[in-house]
This record gives sequence, structure tokens and C-alpha cells, in this order.
Amino acid sequence: MKSKTFNSRKKYLLILGAILFIEFIVLAVNPYDRRDWLLENFLVLIFIGFLFKTYKKFPLSKISYTLIFVFLFLHEIGAHYTYSLVPYDSFFESVFGRTLNSILGWERNNFDRLVHFSYGLLLAYPLREMFLRIADVKGFWGYFLPLDITMSTSMIYELIEWTAAEFFGGELGAAYLGTQGDVWDAHKDMLLASTGALITMAITLLINSYLKRDFTKEWIQSLKVKHPEPLGEEEIKHILKKK
Repeated sequence: MKSKTFNSRKKYLLILGAILFIEFIVLAVNPYDRRDWLLENFLVLIFIGFLFKTYKKFPLSKISYTLIFVFLFLHEIGAHYTYSLVPYDSFFESVFGRTLNSILGWERNNFDRLVHFSYGLLLAYPLREMFLRIADVKGFWGYFLPLDITMSTSMIYELIEWTAAEFFGGELGAAYLGTQGDVWDAHKDMLLASTGALITMAITLLINSYLKRDFTKEWIQSLKVKHPEPLGEEEIKHILKKK
């Protein structure tokens, strides 16, 4: 039964991988800015390699793989056009006769905002699965830590963008940074990622509270003090005594 489940998950992962690979190859042809495309895909290739290398020892759920797939699919579109030039407005106008920006009152290309929001919305659940299965967190911590990691990694990514923009400079730095003249761009991106993760954790919490009979008990237990003795200097003294 376990082997059958593993094979089913492996097949599903290979299908998602094949679709993503096809998209990657298609969008690798004549990207708007080849150097920016390479920068945008550097971390992605490392991440995908990590997923395929660990799927045997640490397979994720199909839900998690699907959420990761959707995020990477969106990212590849942004990498091809550069995030500030994705022509979603032209496509929307060709279908509905009006641009999405004119309907919503937007003045900038907001595809990058969508992907930052999706970062939290789509990746918070895989992070939760990781925390539950590796760190064995329970209750409150199973919802707070994915949100916390989403917020911190979003901040780290903004620092990476800033560093890359300073290092490469010129048009490449500006394309990778993608602020579109908004001095608060990084702050808004982090807020959107955090909001997306908060929504996902809230939905997960509601589902679990409905399905799990011991939800309240587990939540309360997770907030109880397990080790009343203080650490810090007390722990140092304890370790030295043991030596």
C-alpha cells in the first residue's frame, strides 16, 4: 500500500515536472532580457533540484507539490517578460475589451505584486508540512512558524534583490529589482507575501478545527510551558557542571 502511494505521488510529481519543464523551455526562447532571465531562474533551478533530490526521503503531499508548481509556473512567466513588463493587460483587453488596470484603477504593472502574494498564499502550506514532519510542531506553532518563515524569507529575498541590483547596476539591476518607481515597493511586496501566508494559515486552521476532534486540546497543549527552568546562564552552568 505504501509503495503504491509512493508510486502514485512520484507519477504525479513527474507530470508536474514535465509541464513545468515544457513551460521553462518555451519561455527560455527569446526572453525580454536574457541576463535578467538567468538571474530570476538561478534560485529556482537550485530549489527544483532540491525537490527532486529529496522526494524519496522526504516526499511532500500532492497538495504541497501542486501549490509549489503553481507558484513556479507564475514565476517563469515573470522571468520571461521581466516582472514589470508581463503583458497581462493586453491579454485581458483582447478577451474583455478593457484593460484590467483600467477596471481596477491600477497605474502600474502589478504582476510582481501577484507573485509576491502567491509566494505566501501558495508556499505557506508546504512550509507547514515541513515543520509538522521535521520539527514535530503542534497546535499554535504549526500555523505561526510557516507565517514567520514566509515573512522572514520574503525580507531576505528583498535584500537579495537589493544586493543584486547594486552589484549589477544599470538596466539589469533595475529590471531585476522591478520597483517601477515605487519607493515602498519592497515593503508592499513583503506585506503581500505575509497576507497570502496569513490567509492560507487561516483557511488551514478553519479546516483542521472542523475535522480534528482534539484540535482545541492540541492548541492549548502547544502553548503550555514544557520546561519551566530558565536557559541562558542557568543552562551554561548546568552544562559546565556536567563536564
